[in-house]
This record gives sequence, C-alpha cells and structure tokens, in this order.
Amino acid sequence: MAQTASSTKDILILGGSYGGILTAHYLLKHVIPKLSSPSSYRIIMVSTSSQAISRPACPRALLSDDMLPQDKLFVDIPKQFENYPVGSFRFIHGTVDSLDHVGRTVSVALATIDYNTQRTDDQISYHALIIATGSSTPSPLLGLNNSSSDSLRSSWSAFRAALPNAASIIIAGGGPSGIETAGEIGEHLNGPPPSWFLSLIRPKASSKVPIKVIASDLQILPVLRPAIAAKAESYLSRLGVTVLKNTRVESVEPSDAGTEAALSSKAKVKLSDGQTLEADLYIPATGTKPNTEFIAAKELLAADGRVETNAQTLRVEKAGSRVYAVGDCANYARPAVPNILEAVPVLASNLRRDLMSAGAQKKESEGQEAGGEGTKGDTKVVVTAGPDRTFKEDKRETQLVPIGRNKGVGALMGWRIPSWLVWAIKGRDYMLWMAGKLWSGDQWAKEK
Repeated sequence: MAQTASSTKDILILGGSYGGILTAHYLLKHVIPKLSSPSSYRIIMVSTSSQAISRPACPRALLSDDMLPQDKLFVDIPKQFENYPVGSFRFIHGTVDSLDHVGRTVSVALATIDYNTQRTDDQISYHALIIATGSSTPSPLLGLNNSSSDSLRSSWSAFRAALPNAASIIIAGGGPSGIETAGEIGEHLNGPPPSWFLSLIRPKASSKVPIKVIASDLQILPVLRPAIAAKAESYLSRLGVTVLKNTRVESVEPSDAGTEAALSSKAKVKLSDGQTLEADLYIPATGTKPNTEFIAAKELLAADGRVETNAQTLRVEKAGSRVYAVGDCANYARPAVPNILEAVPVLASNLRRDLMSAGAQKKESEGQEAGGEGTKGDTKVVVTAGPDRTFKEDKRETQLVPIGRNKGVGALMGWRIPSWLVWAIKGRDYMLWMAGKLWSGDQWAKEK
C-alpha cells in the first residue's frame, strides 16, 4: 500500500547516535515487518549531524587523523539505512527545538532550507516517539555536542595547532574521558612509557610537558575498585601525568577556557583545596550533560536533567502513550554503550506490543477483524504480543580504560582483566573494530 499522510504511522526517533541508530535498525528488522500492516509504518530520524561518530574514540582521534581510520570513526547516517524498503525510513538533518507531548508533535529547526516548502523549520506529528538525543561533553574535543562533524574537526584542528606550543596542560575530570585523554596526550607529547626494567628504577617519566588531572573523588575511575584505579594512576605517571585527587575545579579564568570560544586559551584554575594552577591548555572532561533542553515540560525530566524513564520498560510514562527514551539522555541506567545494547531490544519489544495494542483497539472500535491482534465487534480484544519485556541493568563492575596506546585497566562483569586484554578489546582502536556492526545494523542480524 502506498503511504499517504493520512495512512502513515510515523515512529519518530530523536537522535542519530548509538541509541537512535540501534533502535531504528532493530525496529526496521524485527518489529515493523511483524506488524499486521508493515507498509503503514515509517521511521523518521532527526539528528543535528548527518554523520555519527564513535565518541569513545575521541581521546585518541583528537590528536591526529592518522591515529584512527576516519571512515570508521565517522559514518554517514542516511547511508546506513539505504537497504530498507523505499519509504520505510526518512532522515531529517536538523535540531529539535521543542516537544509538545500533549499535542504529540515535535518542532525541528532544519539544517538547510526545504526547497519543496521553502521553510527552515518543520513540525512533525508522531504515532510513537523514541527520545535518544544523547548527551554533550563540556569540551568540544570529546564529542559532536549537538553540532556537525565539521565543527568537531575544526575544534580538533585548533587544538592540534596549539598543542606543540603547550608547556603545561590541565585536564579536569577523573572519569574515563579525562583519564584516557590524559594518557593519549601524555604519550603523544612525552613519549611511550619506559620498559618494564626501567620502570622499576625510574617509576615516573621525566615529562617534557607536565599534565595534571583534577579528580573530585578519592580515586580516579570511581566505577572501578581502588586497586585498579591505583594501577591506572601508576600507568599515567609513566607518561608524565600527575593526578590531584579529592579536589575539584571551583573557577577558571577566563571562564570560557577550554570551550569552543577559547579552546587554546591559557587558563588559571582555582581548586576547592585552595590551590591555584596555571596551564597553557585546559580541557574540561567532567562528565556529560543530557541533551534535553527541548523538553519544556519539567515533569518529564529527572533531577539530573535526564528523561524520567521507567527503568524496566523504557517508557516515558508521563509523556503519554508510545513514548520511550534510551541512551545517555534517559535515567534508566548508567550512561554506557553496553547498557544501550541491552536496552534497545527491550524498548523495541514493548513498542511492538504497544503498536499492536493500538491497532487492535482501533479495529475493535471500527468493528473490523483484528486478525492476530484481536477479535471484532464489541468483544474483548486480546493482544498477542505478550507481557512487557523488562530491562535490568547489570551493575557488576564493568569498565575498560586505555592508558596510552599500549596499556589499560579495567574489569568485565566483576572480573579484573589484564592490561593486554584491555588493549585487545578497546585500546588498539577504541573499539572501531566493532562499531561498523552497530552503525550498519548487522548487530541485529538476529532478533535478540
């Protein structure tokens, strides 16, 4: 059946990173084809960038284009969906301005003018909505941050130009992004760590460029046990990196140091313990901020700004029927790609159930046969999709953190793993070896 404005049920996905792309593929492969009228459904994806990036690779990628293969680091989003039936997927390059969850519409500022309508904005009605807008980093070096890949490359270029002249660097943040960035820059400027024998007699590198990491916790990498964090600190010291723990940045002068406006500015950093430090380059790497500014209805947001999401079903229950959230912008679990991989099949299964229920209820009201989705007339409709599927976060100690190009620390499912295995899984190319499957949808070759 040809799609028309009146017959098409649009499933709107906000966000073109891990959560949005993985969900779109799963729905197109395993949900929509199993509905009673697959051709009446369409996926619409809205993204501020037409390219997706493997953000975990940014700490190494920011140093040089030669560090990682660019065709794997950046991928064109529309190309990832070219193999699906014509009309089943539509990509909109634009920024979400607002969500009207009562009227079930989303307003979008288009990246370029729509030559058919001569408009620079659009209002999209949705049958179902998935919020997967992700999060932004305080530093423009470590992610797309609701901007284009050209903007990120421009930030990298400015940083690379300033780096050779830097005599000191401060990195704020003792989490994975801060530690990985410190390790990569440390090895790049100060050389690889000394051999095993030399490290015994000279445990700290004679750094050409001193690098300081400011960590607010009692240890770096607080997700990992203290012994692993201590090992990471030891590896960092061999690369000329010093860690200041249990203190935080209270102020920076100039206040925009390290941002896109003053990426290569010298900075004076005041710490909560009273110290004042100066550096030629300052990199803020203190976590992320959820991209939820477009949600004016604050009852839809948790205290931390993430979307208030049912931690088991992934539904945004206060936003009406058939609304879900996944990824860094949602509060169902700790922001991490493994959690997204576990959450997407749950979300998709529950969406399938909700779509079938909505279809069956409509047919019941019209007195039509509901087929596998129900009976007819005034009899009770029985939805065959089954009960809700539930998500449960795996809270076992899991985190992999490369330290430079050859070392790393981490744990998987509660088990501490050796440095060589961290390198094999993540450190060699920041997991670009598996990113292609995620972007192309091959990750979901089989229903999970």
